[in-house]
Amino acid sequence: MSFERTLLITGVSSGFGRALAQEALAAGHRVIGTVRSEQAKQDFEALAPDRAVGRLLDVTDFDAIDGVVAEIESTVGPIDVLVNNAGYGHEGVMEESPLAEMRRQFDVNVFGAVAMMKAVLPGMRARRKGHILNITSMGGFITMPGIAYYCGSKFALEGISETLAKEVKSFGIAVTAVAPGSFRTDWAGRSMARTPRSIADYDALFDPIRRAREEKSGKQLGDPLKAARAMLAVIESDAPPVHLLLGSDALGLVRDKLTALADEISQWETLTRSTDG
Repeated sequence: MSFERTLLITGVSSGFGRALAQEALAAGHRVIGTVRSEQAKQDFEALAPDRAVGRLLDVTDFDAIDGVVAEIESTVGPIDVLVNNAGYGHEGVMEESPLAEMRRQFDVNVFGAVAMMKAVLPGMRARRKGHILNITSMGGFITMPGIAYYCGSKFALEGISETLAKEVKSFGIAVTAVAPGSFRTDWAGRSMARTPRSIADYDALFDPIRRAREEKSGKQLGDPLKAARAMLAVIESDAPPVHLLLGSDALGLVRDKLTALADEISQWETLTRSTDG
């Protein structure tokens, strides 16, 4: 049986991962999805018994990743597309948030994604084709109080993606960082880790932000299925972008950030140039 493409998507139990898996299966692709429980594996494979293949994997189990990918390539087939979707949000004022929370955030959102990329690259490079999609965030471009660790992890993944795209382009491998705005996933709900508040000085700044995010959860502008279709369009493109924003909110906020950054650079240009020679 032939398939359009074989996609390996991390974290297919919910959110963008689930939406993309469903749309990819509907389009005739084969999807290998990573999950973290046997029940989730059964639920995923039931979506399309011949083309949905589940694998148990926690992306922070770095020592297991190479073996899982090797087993997939030998028993299921070559991986055409890797989608690094597994991730979560950490919310907390930086001064209040323990370093252990930052390590966990980076382990999942950055180190796990990099370990997956390193595992699939040898096969893609040997075949001289492949596509890696890293799900980042508009929080990889813009920032807001209370999500320093999350933004830091997504800024890191944006930079790694852009660099890798330059390193592997000559091998026929594309890398796209997909940065969604606010979507109706459980990112701000079940998937959000929240550090308890402890310093009153931050109340006036942060309490309204936390309250607004909780009230908005589930009512966001973006439709995850439409995001999935946009990602499939990128996968099918002959010349995919290195960066793709999803959602008009992301578009507006990132454009505003780039304008403000250009203005600031111009404002301080004389001082910047003063350090030459």
